[in-house]
This record gives sequence, structure tokens and C-alpha cells, in this order.
Amino acid sequence: MTPRFASAAAALCMVAVLAAGVALAADRLPIIDAHSQAEDAIALERILELMNEAGVSRTILAARRKTTIHDMVQFARAYPDRITAAVRSKGGAYQDKTPQAFRQFLAKQLKFKEFTAMAETLIYHAEKTNRQGKTIAPQVAFPPRHEKVTIALKAALDKGWPFIPHIEFASLGGAERDRYMREFERMLRAYPRHPFLLIHMGQLGPDDVERLIAAHPNIHFITAHTTPVTLSRSREPWTAMFEGRSLAPPWRALILTHPDRFVLGFDNVWANHWETFYLPQVRLWREALAELPDAVAHAVAHGNAERLWGLPPAR
Repeated sequence: MTPRFASAAAALCMVAVLAAGVALAADRLPIIDAHSQAEDAIALERILELMNEAGVSRTILAARRKTTIHDMVQFARAYPDRITAAVRSKGGAYQDKTPQAFRQFLAKQLKFKEFTAMAETLIYHAEKTNRQGKTIAPQVAFPPRHEKVTIALKAALDKGWPFIPHIEFASLGGAERDRYMREFERMLRAYPRHPFLLIHMGQLGPDDVERLIAAHPNIHFITAHTTPVTLSRSREPWTAMFEGRSLAPPWRALILTHPDRFVLGFDNVWANHWETFYLPQVRLWREALAELPDAVAHAVAHGNAERLWGLPPAR
């Protein structure tokens, strides 16, 4: 073999070794999914099977649709080291009924000791339609000062659980976006020591996220629906955090600078989210996090969730 080709072969061998090292590091990284949901179209045991296949240590999980409170209690009771049951806020009791009825709906769940977290609270959720134009999820618009939002926030404050607002800022326009942002920041300032986690990154770009982090020590961001896996199948203006299979440079820089403010979560909602999107997204996040310093990768993948929800160390 000529020196030229020997050198090339050695270089290729080194690339393969390095790539294998990254893959191994990625596979070893514990992962906590900080927010997902279980509907009746997927069996709870199937969720556990998929977690095992993905190597996800724990999921903070809420019921939706016809999955009942008791289903979730029994699931968390059976697998306390894998499932953290989250109080459900969204649904008919929140969207359609009176504030008193919603308060009672929360109280019914809060009496079970198995619930040790609270799922997202819808503040602004744009209408979602399928490709045939049929509505699959209605618009919800309860500004941050709305009584029902206040009821949910009080429950989280009383329990010491992180509060997860769902606000789709990119789906809001002009004056309405500004109003929701002002009211949300007023909420952050009112409870400066309580953690708030915007799910879906609030549909915000890196400049807005950087500004909020600088202004509010209690703001955090859940990374759900930010990968090419979900963005390629959605018409919603979710935040795009990736370039190819790596974090885009602005997001990488923000995570490196503020590793304590970003929390990995997938927000699987429908059965097809679990069956189709989940495993590719976990693989993609493992690859991206393996490119970061170990301490940063561990913080985003599981450490921040452990700190914020008081969870045992993931393995």
C-alpha cells in the first residue's frame, strides 16, 4: 500500500473509531422525557416497551382523551421508577366548563399521592387540523391572567411542582403576541423562585429565548417538537433547533451558555407520535447531545429534570 493510501486508510479508521466512541457515549446517556401524554389509542404497556427500546429512563406522563386518572395512577404505581404521573389540566373540564368545575377536576387528581407533577396548561393553543382540513384539536385562548390558568398555577405552586405553560407565540400575531408575552412575563416576575417551563420552546427563536433567560432566572424551555422528525410532518410554526442531525449553531451556543435552562421532552400526544416519531427523535437527540460536553449533555438529557422535579438520578 502506498504511503498516500495508507494515510487515507488510517484517517478513515480514525474517523470510524471516533464515530463509534460518539455512538457509545450517546447510547449510555440517561434520558428523561419531561413531558408526554397517553391517549386511549395506545396501551400504557406499549409506552413502556417503547421507552425500553429507546433507552428512556423515565417519562413524566399525563393522561388524555379516554385514558383515565385511575389508569395513570395504576401505571405509576406499577412502575414508580419509570413513570412519573402528571396531573392533567387540559380537556373538557378546562376548556368548556366553569372555573369551579375545573378546580374540582384538579382536586380529584391531587388526592392521589401517585401524582407528583403537573402537565402543560394551555394558554394559547392554535387550532390543529389534519391534512384533510378536519379539526383534530380546537383553539384554546386563555390569557395568563385568566381564572382557569390561575387555578392551575396555584395547584403547581402549592405542590412545589414546575409550571408548564403552553403558549404558541409564533401562532399569535402582532398585538396579541405582545399582550400574551407581557402577561407571561408578569407571571414570571410574580413568582421569581418558582420554575416555569415553556413547552415547545414557546415556538420562540433564539433571540427571544436569550432575552427571556437574561430577564428571568426562573424560565426554562422544554425541547418538544423541535426536530426535523416532527417538523417535516407538521404545518405548525414549531421552533427548529436542528441543522441536519446536529443542533443549529445559535441553539448550540445558547445551550452551552445556559445548560441549566433546557429540558429534554418529546410531548408525544397521539398514538402515532409514540409509534412513528418517538424512536427517531430519541436517536436524533442522542446524537446531538453527544456532540456537547458531557456535563451539558447530562444536564439537558436528565439532570435538569431531576433537579426541577426532585427525581432520583436516572440510569
